Amino acid sequence: MRTIFTFVFAVIGIIAASAQDGKISGIVYDAENNAPVVYANVMLKDSSLGVTTNSKGEFNLNNVPVGSYTLKITAVGYVSVNKSIVVKVNEITSIGTVLLQVDTEMLNEVVVQNSKTNKFAKEKSLTVSKMPLKDLENPQVYNVISSVVLQEQVVTNFDDALKNAPGIYKLWESTGRGGDGAGYFSLRGFAVQPTMTNGLPSLTNGSPDPANIESVEVIKGPSGTLYGSALISYGGLINVNTKQAFYGFGGNVSYTGGSYGLNRVTADVNTMLSTEKKMALRINTAYHTQNSFQDAGFSKSLFVAPSLAYEVNDKLSFHINTEFYSGKGTNQTMLFVDRGATLRVHNLDELGYDHKRSYTSNDLYLENPTYSLQGQMRYELSDKWTSQTAYSRSSAKSEGIYSYIYEITQYTPMTEGVVFQRYFNNQNSETIGTDIQQNFIGEFSLGTVKNKLVVGLDYFNKEVINNGSGYVSNGMIYIGDDLEGFNNNVLGITDSSSYTDDTGVLTRAGSYALLANTSVNASKARQEIFSAYASDVIYFLPQLSAMASVRADRFSNDSGAQTVFSPKFGLVYQPVLDKVSVFANFMDGFSNTDPVVNGSEVQTFDPEHATQFEFGTKFNIFNNRLSATVSYYDISVKDVVYTEDYVTYFQGGKQESKGIEASVTANPVNGLNVIAGYSYNDSQLVEGLADFEGKRPESAGPRNLANLWASYQFNKGVLQGFGFGFGGNYASENKIFNRNLGGTFTLDSYTIYNASAFYGNSDFRVTLKLDNIANTEYYNGWSTISPQMLRNVSANFTYMF
Repeated sequence: MRTIFTFVFAVIGIIAASAQDGKISGIVYDAENNAPVVYANVMLKDSSLGVTTNSKGEFNLNNVPVGSYTLKITAVGYVSVNKSIVVKVNEITSIGTVLLQVDTEMLNEVVVQNSKTNKFAKEKSLTVSKMPLKDLENPQVYNVISSVVLQEQVVTNFDDALKNAPGIYKLWESTGRGGDGAGYFSLRGFAVQPTMTNGLPSLTNGSPDPANIESVEVIKGPSGTLYGSALISYGGLINVNTKQAFYGFGGNVSYTGGSYGLNRVTADVNTMLSTEKKMALRINTAYHTQNSFQDAGFSKSLFVAPSLAYEVNDKLSFHINTEFYSGKGTNQTMLFVDRGATLRVHNLDELGYDHKRSYTSNDLYLENPTYSLQGQMRYELSDKWTSQTAYSRSSAKSEGIYSYIYEITQYTPMTEGVVFQRYFNNQNSETIGTDIQQNFIGEFSLGTVKNKLVVGLDYFNKEVINNGSGYVSNGMIYIGDDLEGFNNNVLGITDSSSYTDDTGVLTRAGSYALLANTSVNASKARQEIFSAYASDVIYFLPQLSAMASVRADRFSNDSGAQTVFSPKFGLVYQPVLDKVSVFANFMDGFSNTDPVVNGSEVQTFDPEHATQFEFGTKFNIFNNRLSATVSYYDISVKDVVYTEDYVTYFQGGKQESKGIEASVTANPVNGLNVIAGYSYNDSQLVEGLADFEGKRPESAGPRNLANLWASYQFNKGVLQGFGFGFGGNYASENKIFNRNLGGTFTLDSYTIYNASAFYGNSDFRVTLKLDNIANTEYYNGWSTISPQMLRNVSANFTYMF
């Protein structure tokens, strides 16, 4: 009782004390564009109190002790403003509207725009070219998915976030298995995984949690010149930019509940650790649990991401970003088509699969603990040059039971239906990645010709340690109309009361008993890469610029070493400066190829090379209300190594991939925001394995993809704050198995519609989201058949402070 009374009186004392405090409020606007300045820092000098402006430029600084203060308002690209104020007891001190003037000394480095008109657009990237470069100045195509979009759409998983970029398609579910357990996506005809965070390597065996995402950059085309080859593909790469600590106080807490047992709690808190030393800490965290839409399956995870910012002085600053993820769940159902025989069924109608059958149990789960650490030091060498030193280390583990089902109909006496065999093993592996980068970024002039330059050194080390078991079979599955024949002829069961379409052990204890006699396949593989690169943007005229880049890459592993040179060129002309650009690029990607030992002979190969030619146009017009990119690309991969018998190997395979892409972010009228995209891809294996030659590669995904999301929010009147959104995705048919000898299995085209309704103000936001409105049964795949989520509803409440 004494403890309770002590606690109660303490709380009363705190409340009484806070009742003597005052408040400060105001609005921060861009003086030139008459638009709110979002995330401006509002600080009380010589105190730890601070806050940032919201989406309307508003701020409220609560619990301020009475007294006289100097209020300092800062924002990137603007001149700071100081205001003298007096805070009185239980009163709100309003400073009205503060107009920030553009800092003309920083104008050449900062994009000043009406941030709340075209709120889905982001016109500048520090990552894509490893230097600050406007989209209109960049000859490379990329798409940015901002956290604003993710919030509007109540995105709770990474796969859904990527649906907002044109030309990207999920091929393969995140399996959680060691080495390559992250999801695979098709990009310009080639498979790629999300392996980059803040432009640095970040490995995972699962799917990144969206809680700490500030933006996702889908960078198009072979980008070996600046990013190497170890973690990206010829189609491009996926880079996640995380939320960074800032000098102020603010944040939010959020809860999302929904279909199939979805429960998700997130928090984002930023605070100053020291005002004198300018040290800030930000923590993003999420707890997530959800069941499958099928008859079994679940996912559960805990995610914590602390980040620290420390500004030592005007020249030196440090940023540390960490992520800790603990995931547990079943791997989502994928039906593997038999790759070694002629197909007996060629589409979903012939297969007759029940969309809700998982053929697993909640006992067969994997655990995927991961961590990522990134440290960055920036030092301003002069007003034109910056030194950037970055270190990253990441670890991804896979522990538990991984299972999959594989078609074996050709090896059974069945003449109707399809038979699958279940296989599984015990996963016990860890993948560790270490990267060190040193970049020098700056400007210089040769006569009247201005240059922007980045010169860098990069060291990457990757180690895979595997102590998992071998695979064993665990029962068979039948999909078809002759269940009696399956039980009699395959399983040898004649008792009709025991007929089943699924056999095997689906308990954890029983599975480990089956694995007891399997041997451990212990292995350790290591690779390291030393690289040097340089990229120069040359401004011949304000309207005309060229990019010239090159990389030297030294790759080595237990099999040997290779050295590769990778060039990149681009040209940009702006017929209307800062509004319209026409661009063209030549880009290069490469892949190191291991030697092959055949008896006493060792075959060595040159690295594979991919080259891209692309041209197009970019727009940023109508006072930033319309941003768009349209381009045509042609990618050619040569020197591909292939074999037909795993004894004799050939180098000389060739693949071509060409297509068009278009993306738009627009704000046609106040309150209405739109993102849309379309892509067409034509890919073909020109030379290579006879079974694939002349065919569209199975990794290419659908030829046609389209995405749309439009939202409208009332900004005045009785409905102010209310809004609604609508959109969806289209994918044409997808040949997930496409071979001359084996035949073709085609997934149907699909269109998925989603909608939302929401209300929001400066303090909170409530959103109701309905996905897959028509309850469409649709599938993705890559020589696999993967059922996707049915209709589901989610509700989100977010409180901001």
